[in-house]
Amino acid sequence: MPNTSPPMSIEELLQRAEALAGFSLGELADHNKANLPPNLLTEKGWVGQFFEHLLGATAGSLPEPDFPHLGVELKSIPINEQGKPLESTFVSVVYLMNQQHETWETSLVKKKLSRVLWIPVLAPRSLPITQRRVGMPLLWQPTPEQESILRCDWEETMEKVCMGKLGELNSRFGQALQVRPKAANSKVLTEAIGPDGEIIKTLPRGFYLRSSFTQQVLKSLSY
Repeated sequence: MPNTSPPMSIEELLQRAEALAGFSLGELADHNKANLPPNLLTEKGWVGQFFEHLLGATAGSLPEPDFPHLGVELKSIPINEQGKPLESTFVSVVYLMNQQHETWETSLVKKKLSRVLWIPVLAPRSLPITQRRVGMPLLWQPTPEQESILRCDWEETMEKVCMGKLGELNSRFGQALQVRPKAANSKVLTEAIGPDGEIIKTLPRGFYLRSSFTQQVLKSLSY
């Protein structure tokens, strides 16, 4: 069984993550007596939660990085045989109310993305979940240029939120960060500011990293 106590240093966290590399999800699940779901359509976050457990993450659902004492966020990312991410990566919810005084420096997105431990998983659609294999972990801190892009996307998004222009946050909005609905179903609604400043009910939203951005990140870390 793994040591699930919190790692005391980033070096220890990396060592634990590197020890997972090369194993399939089926092998790791068997070794750790975990119930691997038959598919990830209804349990999309299972792989990430499994890695959090194996590596000793402590944040749970709290609005902070997965390893708050280290300032490290953990992100599993499915890739194909060419190393290309297969989907966008969830970062955090978008707070739709009372965010006029929030800044990029105090934002949850910045806290989550200041230092990320990526764990790639070879996961082409045709490959059974049990056979999907864990790759070598990659520790990333945004370059000044990358942070500038993220900050611009975040600030423009929050400006739209505060002005009640949620309709403009479509799939084309944002160079690195995009905003998408984040809810179990269409009946889950939350409050937001409407176009005339009124309070409306709308779908919750989430910040996601575009796969094109994470592909550039992973590529830069692989050399």
